[in-house]
Amino acid sequence: MSLPNNTSARPLSAPGPDSSLASWLQYLESIHPTEIDLGLDRVLVVFRRLFRRNPNARIVTVGGTNGKGSTVSALEGMLMAAGRTTGAYTSPHLARYNERVRIGGEEISDEAMVRAFEAVEKARGSTSLTYFEFGTLAAFVAFSNAGVQDWLLEVGLGGRLDAVNILDADIAIITSIDLDHQAFLGNDLETIGFEKAGILRPRQTAIFADFDPPQSILQQAAAQKIRLLRPGQGYELAVSADTPPSTCLSIDEDSFSVEVPSASLPVKSLAAAVVAIRKLEPDLPAERIEQALQSLRLPGRFEHLKESPLVIADVGHNPHAARWLSERVSALKRPGQRVIAVYGALGDKDIEGVTGAMKSQVDEWLLAALAVPRGVGCEQLTRRVGLATDIPDARCFETVSKAVATALSEADSQDMVLIFGSFYTVAEGRAAVL
Repeated sequence: MSLPNNTSARPLSAPGPDSSLASWLQYLESIHPTEIDLGLDRVLVVFRRLFRRNPNARIVTVGGTNGKGSTVSALEGMLMAAGRTTGAYTSPHLARYNERVRIGGEEISDEAMVRAFEAVEKARGSTSLTYFEFGTLAAFVAFSNAGVQDWLLEVGLGGRLDAVNILDADIAIITSIDLDHQAFLGNDLETIGFEKAGILRPRQTAIFADFDPPQSILQQAAAQKIRLLRPGQGYELAVSADTPPSTCLSIDEDSFSVEVPSASLPVKSLAAAVVAIRKLEPDLPAERIEQALQSLRLPGRFEHLKESPLVIADVGHNPHAARWLSERVSALKRPGQRVIAVYGALGDKDIEGVTGAMKSQVDEWLLAALAVPRGVGCEQLTRRVGLATDIPDARCFETVSKAVATALSEADSQDMVLIFGSFYTVAEGRAAVL
């Protein structure tokens, strides 16, 4: 996966009209002094130069700590099943930048992405934009150029000051609240909830996918006269005893119910997407909704890469995601099956919390250093994982690829190899397996 590096070097010259997407991405990395610079002023200035008026489209903004990508993908599939044209903007990506911008379910072409970058570059003038802000505006340009009817926007970081929040959404979804990115969002759930709730707008449809929203979210919803739909308040979730289990979603106000699969993606995120689709496309039959959900696959989210041995990749990189991953592994794990984990992380993540949540499911740890910005090397990773798992001497490899190769060579056909952690870890691990 390629993500921007912090750089203070002099910006490169803007690529020409015939330049490659790779050269544009390199340019984007160079034009702002920091990778993350939260705030709406700069991006709003450039947006107004690009668009005389707000988009003539329905907009759904999806924020939260985990499960955002699942919600966006589920909405995308269901809206396409209803015959709508969709634009989905997500981040980060695993293999190609184009993954971030999908139109009609397909990744944007290099040529269309470059045209959008050119438009943003022309409009920004001397206004400095971060890599994410530039890419966000370019996604908006691409959606506008394609005449997309429904814009599905995943918040990059937080909500209140995230670039996608320059647009007022018709529907806002907050998937979950947990500790992550504390340096930018705060050190407690109430403060983080306040930042995430910044995507709410007065009297809009808003959904909270989890059971227990922080008071800061409830207070903002009440202040803006929003009825915050959530499990137990507007819709119900009931888990079946089937194998694999499914969850029945029923919506109070219209006696509507569907089965939501709960095998590979967070069921509460999918359920929130269904509640949203009932507002957007109330005539879409339950059978079409269930078909869209059953066919949903999301790279790097409990993704089955190989069957013998079973290889699964998941981008769970904070404790909340790790707890969900632990539950999924436990449900899938067969008696006598070993789980060999390949894990790599960034230094600003809660490594102890993540590996502590997974230690009951993992039989052997193979750690991998990440030679990327903020990546953790072997010495620190071994020490921090050892503190959480009581395994002070886990093997550590200089690359994810080497750790994966070792795991595959040592795994029996009935074992499970679990590649998880940072997006960088999963990107390199997937490439080593596929």
